[in-house]
Amino acid sequence: MAFELLHLTLAITLALILDKLFGELPRFHPLVAYGRFARAIEKRLWNTTKRRGKVAVILALIPALMFLLLPEVWWLQGLVLYLVIGGRSLGEHGRMVSSALRQNDLNEARAKVGWIVSRETHQMDEKQVVSATMESMLENGNDAVFGALFWFIVGGAPAAVLYRMSNTLDAMWGYKNPRFLNFGWAAAKLDDLLNYLPARLCALTYCVLGSAKTGWRCWQQQANACDSPNGGPVMTAGAGALMITIGGDAVYHGQLKQKALMGDGPYASANDIDRAIALVERGQWLWLALITITTLLVFTPEIIQL
Repeated sequence: MAFELLHLTLAITLALILDKLFGELPRFHPLVAYGRFARAIEKRLWNTTKRRGKVAVILALIPALMFLLLPEVWWLQGLVLYLVIGGRSLGEHGRMVSSALRQNDLNEARAKVGWIVSRETHQMDEKQVVSATMESMLENGNDAVFGALFWFIVGGAPAAVLYRMSNTLDAMWGYKNPRFLNFGWAAAKLDDLLNYLPARLCALTYCVLGSAKTGWRCWQQQANACDSPNGGPVMTAGAGALMITIGGDAVYHGQLKQKALMGDGPYASANDIDRAIALVERGQWLWLALITITTLLVFTPEIIQL
């Protein structure tokens, strides 16, 4: 067990360092290619039934089985984890929005936030741009970092890949509109299931690294008012930990959607986007530190016995 923990720690360390140094591959990213693969399946199988959606999800997840053949060599496992996490990319997208806002370029900020959210952005005011970006940073901190780390710890590279594939399918098909209400049902439910534990660990991480009392209170009191069973805990805890308020009504596909306010304190500003990014970044290093400490506690006695 000690050597397994050591290899796990080395793999996660390698992945986080590579992501910190290089971010996403500039010309080709596996998840982009996977999105094209999923789109081809959708084109072949789409109709308005849940049954077709279930079949589509099963077929779309088959490539994850290939990673069961991957040798359990720590650096190979770490390379795969690097390819499925996206902490640096998430931060870069958020900073593009905050930078545009600091330059008083609202149109540019609207354009940049449109890259990371599905809501309509062309008529957003500055407060709405900030809130949308903050929500994305906090929620995708779980999807792009903590969820992938959690499933890597549980099941290595195959589990992390399966998780990120599920994320991608939910992002493509998990909409409650006429096209995807039934077809995307299975993708959305699978993503909810796989995110249940990671999201709550992510929310706890945000609380630990910020205002713990406020973060915990907002999580317990506000999460159930959110549409997403997993996004709710993450965003409410994150906003509370940062002691700011986000949320409010937004326009999706031409329809105004009422959304609850989250957090406690003044409404978020451009500088708070950078604080949210820093919260996610500190969180991933906290996870690595805890894993490293656990490894040392298990590994050191065995070394002494040798």
